[in-house]
Amino acid sequence: MTAETRFTTAPEPATASQVAEQIVHLARLVHGGTSDQCLTPAQWTALRYFARANRFSRTPSAFSEFHATTRGTASQTVKSLISAGLLERHANQSDGRSSLIEVTPAGHEKLQNDPLSALTRAIDLLPEAERARFTAVIAHLATRLARERTAPLFGNCGDCGHCDTTDSGPAYCRCTQSLLAQEDMNALCVDFSPAAPNLR
Repeated sequence: MTAETRFTTAPEPATASQVAEQIVHLARLVHGGTSDQCLTPAQWTALRYFARANRFSRTPSAFSEFHATTRGTASQTVKSLISAGLLERHANQSDGRSSLIEVTPAGHEKLQNDPLSALTRAIDLLPEAERARFTAVIAHLATRLARERTAPLFGNCGDCGHCDTTDSGPAYCRCTQSLLAQEDMNALCVDFSPAAPNLR
């Protein structure tokens, strides 16, 4: 093979396993290069989750489903963040069997140095069309994997099949039978039911 052939031949497309490895590698890079080592990746995930979850989903059990871990492990992660003053527990007025978890002001301050921010900035630099396509592909992969494993798929009310916006008033959640505030529309929900993504 000549040097000219080597430089003009198109590389083979990445295999599915290579793409999967790159996704896992990205996740490792998020926490591998951070200077703030005081929280574990699981603790960062929990802090992030409770900052983004809606009022129906800020429970330890919902976090355990989001993090794909046992309730005991999730509970220990939550307890460690409560002890650190980054989360706090409140009574759940709608369900006395569970409690609601809220992020404290110290927790919100900690999130200002979230190691995920570097990846967020990298994604934000993508051209708008590429970012939209990338978002659709990631959503498709997450939906497929969650269904294969019969696991819940989290998403926001604005993209949920339970959300009814046909009336001129506030949006309505048919699952929880509740009116939705504007802040709910972009929040994570454990009862999310996605529509089929459009990948074209």
